[in-house]
Amino acid sequence: MAKFNRKLARTRRHTRIRTKLQGTESRPRLSVFRSLQNVYAQVIDDIKGQTLAAASSLDEEIKDKISGKKKAEVSKLVGALIAKRAMEKGITQVAFDRGGYKYHGRVKAIGEAAREQGLKF
Repeated sequence: MAKFNRKLARTRRHTRIRTKLQGTESRPRLSVFRSLQNVYAQVIDDIKGQTLAAASSLDEEIKDKISGKKKAEVSKLVGALIAKRAMEKGITQVAFDRGGYKYHGRVKAIGEAAREQGLKF
């Protein structure tokens, strides 16, 4: 029996989600990716194949605020930043793409922070 591959399992879940979820111009997709140390979020129009807004824990805007914070707290800052950047571009509604991850921890923190800033999904 083959060893369980966590990355492959996440990729399969993400593929399953993406068959049902597509970002349009009126309702782009808010995609989340988390690595071991950082977290990334993008607002994507899949029809045009274009990233409309992006934010990550590596951004200069929040770089000075993250020292000494837990990963979930950093994710809240990223969620607020992506929502702010999306709102500046006139985007108020998005389809949330959790990227094959469970909706808890850092992924949930991004989603809740984006909602608090006014994004609807």
